Amino acid sequence: MAAKPTGKPPSPADTGNDPGRLGVDDRGNVTWEWSNVDELKADDTLGDAERVRALVDPKLQVADDPDDPLNPARNNPKGLKSGYNPYNSGALGKQSWKKKKNLRELSKWIELRKKLADKKDEE
Repeated sequence: MAAKPTGKPPSPADTGNDPGRLGVDDRGNVTWEWSNVDELKADDTLGDAERVRALVDPKLQVADDPDDPLNPARNNPKGLKSGYNPYNSGALGKQSWKKKKNLRELSKWIELRKKLADKKDEE
């Protein structure tokens, strides 16, 4: 069974090969203080590469989302209810839209009903 984390940061003796630590400058800003290793303090390209290599965690991996050429946008069924969100955009979940009403046909139907109602009133 795995041990529970205690909530305390590991002590320098536990971490072993540290590239550096967090420090505070004279203005109170948090900065990174590199350890006294010559490769990490070098100001050339090799020093930059060593600093990046020291900070990268080898357990982390970059995973790409699977690309579907037939459906490039992911489904977003909540998009119609919650509004537009550029960070969570995608294909909207609504499959069918309401059929548009032909207003000319509606207008003719209303006139026809009025005429029929007028004929009933006359009789």
